[in-house]
Amino acid sequence: MSAALDSLLDLLDLEQIERDIFRGTSRSAVVPRVFGGQVAAQALVAAGRTVPAERTAHSLHAYFLRAGDPGAPIVYSVDRIRDGRSFTTRRVVAVQHGQPIFHLSASFQSHEEGLEHQADMPAAPDPETLPTAAEMLPRYADRFSDPGMVDRLIEARAAVDLRYVDAPPFGTVGEAREPRSQVWFRTNGKLADDPLLHVCMATYVSDMTLLDSVLLAHGRGGWAVGDVVGASLDHAMWFHRPFRADEWLLYDQESPSASGGRGLGQARIHTADGRLAITVIQEGVVRVPREPGMSTT
Repeated sequence: MSAALDSLLDLLDLEQIERDIFRGTSRSAVVPRVFGGQVAAQALVAAGRTVPAERTAHSLHAYFLRAGDPGAPIVYSVDRIRDGRSFTTRRVVAVQHGQPIFHLSASFQSHEEGLEHQADMPAAPDPETLPTAAEMLPRYADRFSDPGMVDRLIEARAAVDLRYVDAPPFGTVGEAREPRSQVWFRTNGKLADDPLLHVCMATYVSDMTLLDSVLLAHGRGGWAVGDVVGASLDHAMWFHRPFRADEWLLYDQESPSASGGRGLGQARIHTADGRLAITVIQEGVVRVPREPGMSTT
């Protein structure tokens, strides 16, 4: 296991301070706020720790309310909304400095058999033939005004082996492309067999690239380039079938719409053998910065 993955696992191992109250810390991010995938994954950890182990997460719905302070602890308060015969529902509020920064509702289900069908897995190259982040990112160093950006991006992704099928948004700045992006990902090391850990790790990664397809449609490079500003607004995931986050997963993403200063991303995550594991939808603020001196009225 890599040191970075070990550090991420420590981040997800929340401290329990009361029966349904947990505390987490943060790690440095590319932007000066708590990474959204981190707070979503930690909130799901908090919810899952109040649920019987035989019930696994099948969906989550979340809102990002305020930018998180990476220098302060985050307190997660869990409400036990319902414990039914088959389903368990939890609500989690993440608080910093006395204010809620994030809200999550999650549902868990006991295993049962039922009808089966799924969308086919799209075509994609073998992930082993694609460059790693450490190999790919230095190629685009001239796209970033901050000379330390490449190193920060590599550090932010050190726990996860994430490989783009095609050039990322900052690789084709100024060139509008089809609003679709594919990445393969897996953790940089083996994980324990706990199903909650794997869904929380996938939740963490799901916020890394989902809005890329919005940027591609307009030839924008993204937050690291500085030609857009924005943040996640809401996030939803459905976990359809068992999977392992330490084995290759194909994240197939597209954007059906952008309007009103917001962009929508939707995606399917397949296992390498073609099983549809997760569906993800996210909307985020995506704004073009105003030019210096431009009127704000």
